[in-house]
Amino acid sequence: MDRKEFRDLASPAEAREAIDSLSLTAGVERVPLEEARGRVLVARLDAELDVPGFDRATLDGYALRARDTFGADEADPARLELVGEVHAGEEPEVELEDGQAAEISTGAVMPDGADAMVPVERTDTAADGDEVLIRTSVAPGDNVMFAGADVAAGERALGPGTRITPRDIGLLSALGIDEVPVRGRPKVGIVSTGDELVRPGEDVDSDRGEIYDVNSYTIAAGVEDAGGEAVLYPHAGDEQDEMERILREAAAECDLVLSSGSTSASAVDVIYRVIEEQGELLLHGVSVKPGKPMLVGRLGVSEPRSDGSEGERRSSSGDSAYVGLPGYPVSAMMVFRTFVAPAIREAAGIPEPKATTVTGRMAREERYGEGRMRLMPVGLVTDGDGDTLVYPVDKGSGATTSLAEADGVVEVPPETDYLENGESVDVRLFSPDVRPPTLLGVGEDDPTLNRLLDRLEHPRYLSVGSRPALRRLREGVPDVAVVAGPIDREVDAVELGRWEREWGLIARAGNPKEIEDLDDLIDRDLRFVNRTTDSGLRTSLGAAAAEIAEDRGVDRREIVDAIDGFDLGLRAHESPARKVIAGDADAGLGLRETAERLDLAFAPVGTQPVRIVANPDRTDKDGVRDLERVLADADEVATR
Repeated sequence: MDRKEFRDLASPAEAREAIDSLSLTAGVERVPLEEARGRVLVARLDAELDVPGFDRATLDGYALRARDTFGADEADPARLELVGEVHAGEEPEVELEDGQAAEISTGAVMPDGADAMVPVERTDTAADGDEVLIRTSVAPGDNVMFAGADVAAGERALGPGTRITPRDIGLLSALGIDEVPVRGRPKVGIVSTGDELVRPGEDVDSDRGEIYDVNSYTIAAGVEDAGGEAVLYPHAGDEQDEMERILREAAAECDLVLSSGSTSASAVDVIYRVIEEQGELLLHGVSVKPGKPMLVGRLGVSEPRSDGSEGERRSSSGDSAYVGLPGYPVSAMMVFRTFVAPAIREAAGIPEPKATTVTGRMAREERYGEGRMRLMPVGLVTDGDGDTLVYPVDKGSGATTSLAEADGVVEVPPETDYLENGESVDVRLFSPDVRPPTLLGVGEDDPTLNRLLDRLEHPRYLSVGSRPALRRLREGVPDVAVVAGPIDREVDAVELGRWEREWGLIARAGNPKEIEDLDDLIDRDLRFVNRTTDSGLRTSLGAAAAEIAEDRGVDRREIVDAIDGFDLGLRAHESPARKVIAGDADAGLGLRETAERLDLAFAPVGTQPVRIVANPDRTDKDGVRDLERVLADADEVATR
């Protein structure tokens, strides 16, 4: 038998190119939620309902109308009629009127007529039990988590490319999603070769030079860690026909076949001949130590003829990717980790693993002084120099997205009053494969923006509203901010792009109330749902109300007070529309695009610009440049 000689060894870069040319893929599949942990989403998942789905009390106490408490204090409490009670998991059977209150439990549904609640410790019950004394005043919305405050219907929940973690499972569960589209796991066949191999558990004859098969199990574990599905095949001896049979069986059933052993230049190591005859040998030998005798190629599958005999090898489009690893376990694992595992991860959509603890600098000052150890959820982002910055992520203990948007935890000792901007901290990651997002954005919730983010690799976007976005940009935390409507204060930033969006009033399908403009909200008895004060839409609405006030020669406050519901806003751009659909409001503040998507009526009021502005120190960051390219390709966006 001729001996194979190593002459022109390939460089590591050439080996990677050869493996990349195999185009290892695994397709798409839908899996039930209980099997989704660790899998990678292939499409964006939006919330189809509000979380919570109802306005709920955050404490034990009394639900009431906020205006009934105005002016109340310890010396002069408000006296309200006690008309019932509401417990968690029950539908309220009471409806509050002026001067009334209802006892309510934590997490219970707020009864109709109530817009706030007072904790029990700020109250007293009258001796006859028919009245409650309120010893403090509250504003509308106090101590209430409104529907959609955690996750709002229509809001981007998880984006394509997200590797689903237990935190994400909780978010998806809260949204009622029971099946998700994910990348398939590449099926990897593992074949160890050599007459000397024995499976663990069997007797080994050392006098004959037999050894236990180590590679099959270590490589299988590596495949699973990299996101693949490992399939173990019987080990092949050194006889060529047997080797061909087992390798072709694996090639017929798997996306990638890994063999170990029989790759060196000795006369008995013949696997390279099998690949040459049954497939295509792209590479034999790499200039690495350990791991020189490495094979890369494609392994064909013979199709049976109608008479049962084997026919010609099928075309290369039906071939399986193939990599031959050295026989020595250390060499096999080094080659696998260096060259093969990254290809499996890429096919499965899984990033390279990192250490479980990273050190970074605080992106901004964080004050704390409660005298207890704090487990602070944090996110990671890189600055313009590539250094790791750490920023707090905390939307409250009841918000699922606090953890879904975080990368790890910083333990803040009880004696620490604050963490300084730039202070070094250790972050304990939620999982070893956590990596900072390629782009961190904050700001306005917008459907056009969601489509742009879908075209980026591993972005993170925090929908905090326009005003907080500018504040965070001034602090130097995010890479970009997305701002809608007029801006009161300028900020040092570079504009990357902008687009216009039409806003107005969203009404029920068919517009049964015949709502045409803001004058209808002011002059008629209509229930309105607004956005929060952080929203750019709320800012534009306020400006429009001021113009109406000027035209009528009255104070702006008079116009605002005439709109029932103006002061009570919801967070996300679809939330008011969902209230209209539910029949809880006659009109809501929103976008034409939202109304059209939900088949609702729309009364236009105006247009407003949406701008993406970048931290001037991050314009050369890869993620920001990728965003610039996406903006330049988008038809609806004007770029600088």
